[in-house]
Amino acid sequence: MLISWLAMAAAQADHLVVLVATSVDMPMADIRDGKLHGGVHLDLGKALANRLRRELVIEVLPRKRLAQALESGRADVLCTYQPGWLEGQHAWTQPFFPQSELLVSAATVPRPLTVGAVRGQQVGTVLGFAYPEMEQALGDGFVRSDAPSALANLTKFRLGRIQHIIIDKAFYDYQVRLGMKVDAHPPLVIKHQLTRCAVSLRSKVTLAEVDAAILQLMRDGAINKILSNYR
Repeated sequence: MLISWLAMAAAQADHLVVLVATSVDMPMADIRDGKLHGGVHLDLGKALANRLRRELVIEVLPRKRLAQALESGRADVLCTYQPGWLEGQHAWTQPFFPQSELLVSAATVPRPLTVGAVRGQQVGTVLGFAYPEMEQALGDGFVRSDAPSALANLTKFRLGRIQHIIIDKAFYDYQVRLGMKVDAHPPLVIKHQLTRCAVSLRSKVTLAEVDAAILQLMRDGAINKILSNYR
């Protein structure tokens, strides 16, 4: 019984290393001095670590280094992603975390009713982000204008340097709720989806364990509660 208790205690003391990209802004992540201080990613990481009985460790990395960190086993989990957004081989959880992508256009230009209306025009995007729906719909007519983050992208839009941007709904709504003035048409929804977590194939935490933890969070309303904190 003593050996069993010690083994259980050691397992509970293990870490869950969760990745967050440096380019992510609030409400998803409050990153200052290279460390995560708040936001959805921190709340979700804490909830997962609690269900898995592990100590949470957050590692903030540039987007281009996320896949390598997972493949090497340096980190365990990366959440609110889709397989098409991340290079390499990883295990993927069930879809569970809602995300909507918007096309926001300046009020000074005609309001696009479809994404095809911006063909050949510069569209504000975030460096390192993939936009498969836009690429499929526009092909060579999808003209990206990259910024280092969503906040930088929105700032460029507000200054009139670009007339269209692709932006996450949660981020856009959060900034508007904080009082940011945006002279724009009502946004066009590009897509609504449920994102997932990528689990390292070298992690000591199995995909089944992470999936079970996510299912518990969904059943007890924890995901909706996390989201409601930032609405």
